[in-house]
Amino acid sequence: MQHTEPIARTFDLRATGADFTRSCGADYGRVMTDYIRDALAVQEATDRLLTAVAALDDASLASPSELPGWSRGHVLAHLARNADALVNLLTWARTGQETPMYADAQTRDAEILRDAARPLTVHLDDLRTSATRFDAAVTALPPESLPYEVTLRGGIRESAAGLPLRRLAEVELHHVDLGIGYTVADLPATFVESQLSVLIRTRFAGRPDIPPLRLATGPGEGDVRHTGRPAAPGESPVTVTGSPAALLGWLTGRTDGSGLSCPNGPLPVLPALG
Repeated sequence: MQHTEPIARTFDLRATGADFTRSCGADYGRVMTDYIRDALAVQEATDRLLTAVAALDDASLASPSELPGWSRGHVLAHLARNADALVNLLTWARTGQETPMYADAQTRDAEILRDAARPLTVHLDDLRTSATRFDAAVTALPPESLPYEVTLRGGIRESAAGLPLRRLAEVELHHVDLGIGYTVADLPATFVESQLSVLIRTRFAGRPDIPPLRLATGPGEGDVRHTGRPAAPGESPVTVTGSPAALLGWLTGRTDGSGLSCPNGPLPVLPALG
């Protein structure tokens, strides 16, 4: 799957339209650059996933994944349907006509269950063709539509510009979930940093069920990020120290936090991301 050139060619930064400039203001160059970067990263991550999955066999797809209750086939079926769900959102942003990710939660779950037991060759074909549809939808989105907000599953609002990064998280983390040798330590550093920023800023910040956290990836204050609920008067945040990949693995529930240090005591128990 080598199709990075069409995306890069479509989003030529020298051809930015006036509508997009008005929508994003001074940030238009950054927004577009990030969109292109994330879209290309999705293609690279998808290629890694397809190469790894192609080395499996039908029997291994029926084996349990790292996700409770899901086989590897369930994970692959979800990845294919998620690509199509994000195509729906990109179409919504492009046309202005509401097209939800999934018809409803029951339909989403039923499609994953229906497709989980398929042979490897069918899974691979579905992953490839759904990825191609996603790439086409990314390329078809006009620059002025990048700020358009759509609604994700669970009611979360997201700009169209952020959808490639959402897809990247699905591909990378579910590759880990397959349990076939790809771990959080193998995740690209740029992805790890972007996901840490997203989780800390949008998923954990201010949540009353998460203690105040001080996450450190190095000795300096520039290596520290804070999240969780605000500390009460006299309360110290829980300091957790480790590599960016180790922190991401713990925050996303992909690891038990081994490799992290917590001088205040045991690592806090985090709620599932959902």
